[in-house]
Amino acid sequence: MIIVTTDFIPGKEIEKVLGMARGNTVRARAVGKDIMAVLRNVIGGEVTEYTKMIAESREQALDRMVENAKEMGANAVLNVRFGTSMVMKGAAEILAYGTAVIVK
Repeated sequence: MIIVTTDFIPGKEIEKVLGMARGNTVRARAVGKDIMAVLRNVIGGEVTEYTKMIAESREQALDRMVENAKEMGANAVLNVRFGTSMVMKGAAEILAYGTAVIVK
């Protein structure tokens, strides 16, 4: 599966556009991580607990997008983007989406 953020793949021809492929996950903060985040906020520096959680969430959303594209019969996804939104206090959705295509 080829995944790109561009609307084309150099050297490849788009044979068929299948539609939007997407994958998402919703993650909530954990009490233990919140305590560490508050302490880091006081002394400064990166909140590594949240950085790791968001990175894992992006990977999971991306994996789900790829699975969705495969179900559609795609061998590539173009124009891949990420979106985030807060669904409730302390919980956020990470969405990965792009255009599922068949390239040759």
